[in-house]
Amino acid sequence: MHGNLFIVSAPSGAGKTSLVRAMMERLDGVVFSVSHTTRAMRPGEQDGRDYHFIDKAKFEAMIAAGDFLEHAKVFDNYYGTASASVESQLAAGQDVFLDIDWQGARQVRSAWPGVVSIFILPPSRATLETRLRGRGQDSDEIIARRMQGAVSESAHYEEYEYLIINDDFQTAQDELIAIVHAQRLRLIPQARRHRELLASLLASKS
Repeated sequence: MHGNLFIVSAPSGAGKTSLVRAMMERLDGVVFSVSHTTRAMRPGEQDGRDYHFIDKAKFEAMIAAGDFLEHAKVFDNYYGTASASVESQLAAGQDVFLDIDWQGARQVRSAWPGVVSIFILPPSRATLETRLRGRGQDSDEIIARRMQGAVSESAHYEEYEYLIINDDFQTAQDELIAIVHAQRLRLIPQARRHRELLASLLASKS
């Protein structure tokens, strides 16, 4: 059985990574695609778990080789999703989540019909700034730059199929899980999953 491909996008600080990781603890068969990036590793991050951290030369070589399903440059750093890993996970029947921005989402939509796209927003600008400052990792200049980028990113929410406001974390998590369940219950995957049942129910009696 082939898995479902999901895109999840949000401005920095909206909590999308925390939401997806919490969802994965409650749902079986869901994986988070690990992207490649040229940005520096932050405290607490691990190579291969949070990102595949590589240098600019290697990233550009992968672009030239056509290895990415999507890639983009954000805040002077490259981010990209390797095609091979996504395809193998989907073929194994796993639902795959891509944590990408609106630029990458457009690329994936054009290359992968049927992808499900979800946008996550914070409840207010003040909440977003508080979350960004709460990381304790960035200067005021970088915070201001990220806030400006968040407004620009948020303007693309209308390009997505689903919108989640991450005000109450539990509620937002439940909504994300509901989207996954709904996609799994669509006709084609359900018909594949229950092929034998459908055949027996529809078999004519002689």
